[in-house]
Amino acid sequence: MISQDDLVALVRNYNPRCDEALIRQAWDYGARMHEGQFRHSGEPYFTHPVAVAALLTEMRLDDATIITALLHDTIEDTKSTFSEVARLFGAEIAELVDGVTKLTNLQLSSSEAKQAENIRKLLIAMSRDLRVILVKLADRLHNMRTIRSMRMEKQAQKARETMDIYAPLAGRMGMQWMREELEDLSFRVLNPEARNSILRRFITLQREAGDVVHRISADIRAELDRTGIEADVYGRAKKPYSIWRKMQEKELAFSRLSDIYGFRIITDTPDNCYRVLGAVHARWRAVPGRFKDYISQPKSNGYRSIHTTVSGRDGKRVEIQIRTREMHEVAEAGVAAHWAYRDGQRSENPFAVDPAKWINTLTEGFDSEDDYDAFLEHVKLEMYSDQVFCFSPKGDVIQLPRGATPLDFAYAIHTRIGDSCVSAKVDGLRVPLWTRLRNGQSVEIITAEGQRPQSSWIDIVVTGRAKSAIRRALRDEDRERFSRLGNELLRLAFESAGRDLSPKALTTAAKLLNIPDAGELRARVGAAEISARRVVTALYPEIGLSQPEVDASRPVAGLEADQSFRRAPCCQPLPGERIIGITYRGKGVVAHCMDCEALADFEDQPERWIDLRWLDGSHPAVYGVTLDLTISNDAGVLGRVCSLIGEHKANISDLRFIDRKPDFYRLLLEVNLQGISHLHQVLTALEAETAVAQVARSQDSSLRP
Repeated sequence: MISQDDLVALVRNYNPRCDEALIRQAWDYGARMHEGQFRHSGEPYFTHPVAVAALLTEMRLDDATIITALLHDTIEDTKSTFSEVARLFGAEIAELVDGVTKLTNLQLSSSEAKQAENIRKLLIAMSRDLRVILVKLADRLHNMRTIRSMRMEKQAQKARETMDIYAPLAGRMGMQWMREELEDLSFRVLNPEARNSILRRFITLQREAGDVVHRISADIRAELDRTGIEADVYGRAKKPYSIWRKMQEKELAFSRLSDIYGFRIITDTPDNCYRVLGAVHARWRAVPGRFKDYISQPKSNGYRSIHTTVSGRDGKRVEIQIRTREMHEVAEAGVAAHWAYRDGQRSENPFAVDPAKWINTLTEGFDSEDDYDAFLEHVKLEMYSDQVFCFSPKGDVIQLPRGATPLDFAYAIHTRIGDSCVSAKVDGLRVPLWTRLRNGQSVEIITAEGQRPQSSWIDIVVTGRAKSAIRRALRDEDRERFSRLGNELLRLAFESAGRDLSPKALTTAAKLLNIPDAGELRARVGAAEISARRVVTALYPEIGLSQPEVDASRPVAGLEADQSFRRAPCCQPLPGERIIGITYRGKGVVAHCMDCEALADFEDQPERWIDLRWLDGSHPAVYGVTLDLTISNDAGVLGRVCSLIGEHKANISDLRFIDRKPDFYRLLLEVNLQGISHLHQVLTALEAETAVAQVARSQDSSLRP
């Protein structure tokens, strides 16, 4: 543990005007409160708050934050109280200490609902004063550095929580060095074999190839000296976790990874950054698709730098970051740069971001009424996102996560634009809505009155804002449609069981199935989230799930003994749908759906109409229905679609392509099904598939019997 004098000296290095007396008072008070307490390692407990305070001096933070670090466990773990801390050190420090205490008590690795609510509280605490989370991150970093003294199960819990929440939070705040260290410390606990394997390969590589970092750094310095540019060059091997993640993402062995070294060039002005870039690209070949200019388009947390990858010695790829010294300060401290001090004054770094504005960008467009799963998904998406920058037709810059689509762009402009989006133009060319956007592209959104979000959009968009808006719209719109369909499916199921479908029966069934109310029950049955048969058996267990098998050669009631039966090719009716029979001389009876347009031809021939209904029971999957699909033109898409249909116990009896475009195919699939509920299950599954742009039941009125 460093001494009190050493800590004060660390603060005075960047803030000569610090309140030395108050820092020493906080040290003495914290040491007295924690006296007799010990860590799992056996060290005095107060060594931990001192280490946290020392970490925060590396970010050149203000006196209040340093004192908060020294006191951050006093209210929780000692006889100290909020009022006592406020009396001795002031209301500001007491509020900060209390905020850190509340964050410590949040169980971020608990159940999904509890975790989402606690993350919401974490963001609220951040919005009140970002210094609370800075102390908490430093607290977690020191705990991870000393985690070996904990029990193994506690180590795994803390490491997983750090990997899922704290490391991406540090990265989103721009503190990349802290994110990398937190990830690597967690990786050491969660997968020590993989980490040790990567370290051994590094040692072998260094033994075979020598000091690659030193050689490449010297090459870069020599090139900069030749062009007369003043700059500092730093190089390092990437962290084991960063390498392991890249191996997993690219499915490559370590020996095939090329960019395992990173280099940073720091110069004095933005102009020189671009001069450095020119010198590097003139000397080494740039790798296509690996260039990002975050100076002209900075990230929301203030990060600015030029990223490029070049083919260096022996054809090895080398990743290079180019930035000014002021940009480097923000890159190291992230949003915390707003609080940094230099020579006793708050640092006037022009690139530092106002923490309040940054918090708003993290939570923008997400209201507190959304469900916990959606909120948790939104936060994790925002935490892990890298960014691309696209332009609106008016020249406005829209920041989006990597992998974003025109739909994300539309929702970033306004929810109304997203909801009514029908297509998009990127750089003047019409593209499918699932197209992945790239840096610098110009995007024009085309809307149409009456257009509504589709369920397949959920898998197209990547931003939390878009997913949330689509889910809200689908819930509102689909509830009524699914409710009508669910009511009809329930009516048929109750009729089949010989029971009456009453409001009281549905209310009771909803309670038995832990569903809020009868309306929600109808909607879930219509959405195929729960079967109508399950609702019946929940009320009447004695009925069971068994149903009589129906003969496919005579599946309807209402025919004379000598009358033959077939389904109309125009509407292709299915068991479960209401049907009408029309007699044809020499052809028997043809069944049409009740709403089939062909029935209008027989309005003046009532003698040919026969009242038919499907027999109760289990029908075989032999009733063909034509589906109209639009799918993306990518390898393996058709195979996935066919497999998905097969997984739902449906057989494809015919397939015809009717339109082929560079980006998509349109085809007609004839699928053999058991009935209308079976059809709905297949349609719901296909709508959820990312590569399926549109799917609908095809009914061709020109195919008259």
